[in-house]
Amino acid sequence: MRLSRAFLPTLKETPTEAQIASHRLMLRAGLVRQTSAGIYAWLPLGWRVLRKVEQIVREEQDRAGAQEILMPTIQTADLWRQSGRYEAYGPEMLRLKDRHEREMLYGPTNEEMITDIFKSYAKSYRDLPRNLYHIQWKFRDEVRPRFGVMRGREFLMKDAYSFDLDQPGAVDSYRAMMLAYMRTFQRMGLRAVPMAADTGPIGGDLSHEFIILAPTGESTVFYDADFENLDWQKSDFDSAKKADLATFYQQITSMYAATDEKHDLGAWANVPELRRREGKGIEVGHIFYFGTKYSNAMGLTVAGPDGKPVVPEMGSYGIGVSRLVGAIIEANHDDAGIKWPDTVAPFRVAVINLKVGDTTTDAFAERLYGHFHDDPMYRNDVVYDDREERAGAKFADADLLGHPWQAIVGPRGAAAGRVELKRRASGERLDLSLEDAIARIRS
Repeated sequence: MRLSRAFLPTLKETPTEAQIASHRLMLRAGLVRQTSAGIYAWLPLGWRVLRKVEQIVREEQDRAGAQEILMPTIQTADLWRQSGRYEAYGPEMLRLKDRHEREMLYGPTNEEMITDIFKSYAKSYRDLPRNLYHIQWKFRDEVRPRFGVMRGREFLMKDAYSFDLDQPGAVDSYRAMMLAYMRTFQRMGLRAVPMAADTGPIGGDLSHEFIILAPTGESTVFYDADFENLDWQKSDFDSAKKADLATFYQQITSMYAATDEKHDLGAWANVPELRRREGKGIEVGHIFYFGTKYSNAMGLTVAGPDGKPVVPEMGSYGIGVSRLVGAIIEANHDDAGIKWPDTVAPFRVAVINLKVGDTTTDAFAERLYGHFHDDPMYRNDVVYDDREERAGAKFADADLLGHPWQAIVGPRGAAAGRVELKRRASGERLDLSLEDAIARIRS
């Protein structure tokens, strides 16, 4: 993409309504625009990031054996009455009526709907286990929506739902999802801490929330430093290796993690002093095992191996996809702007032409841009700043937008066949030949 043709409404001044870094930077970088309280339009660069985050979530759900579907945003109130949650949920649920006066709602979650769908098709124990997920927009009418996409009223969420024949199988599904979450956040360049949590209105007796470590987080987190060091990508989902999942879960739960409200000083004392960490955190995911709460309420049964009816055990697993975009920025920014991890950046490479109109500089910059544009791996991940702007403005925008790599081309460098390569995350600058610059970025 050429920036001269891009819809990129950046702002020089910090919006007065933005209270936290991610909200300020998303507005300044032209990622989103607020249309009403807690509701945002995603502009081209923000939409690119959102889709990349969504795709990583999708790939790790698929890898864990979950199957993607798509459920509607509007649900009938009758489903929620079956579970007993329609009246109990509270005013954050957006209730409405259609033209026939039927009571409907804009779904804040989908336990009832997925149970109703599954019971229409699952008849036998052979239909279990199954895990179904979708990535869909939700609405919760927050009393005070704030912090941009971190606490909006409309948000994109991945919610998955597992169905198992018995409690041990349900726990295996729960552990597989926990591992999938740790993989997901690690791929986004984030450090995640799973923490035992209350089940809230979802219900059940086993729950973990996932806290992303960020200097500007909402709450204080005490945790074992081992959470920062383990490589979750090396673990396996193979159903034949359930012992591996059990070992993984035991490893996770043996580490210490607590918020300031739940700080257990008997447990904290057991963490070696060199591994004790204190930081700030942002919740971006929550998983629940709630047994037969919804399957019982919704009349879901299957024939067991002996022919007798069995009520399946269930769990649900949520990730705030749009919230993650804000959390990533909170964890990766400085005074100049965003520092995107490579995997979620709107563009991984920015070619910056410092003297548009100079024949040598234009030719060299076009050549560099062409190398990436012709490469299938980078074709949609390179942006060319060909605007007739002063160099300072281009540098400021590149840092604000957070491109992981900045390939800077000026008249002297172009004449010598050299590129100044800047790594946004570290600030490192290298003077390289065109070929070496390309190789460095690709490596």
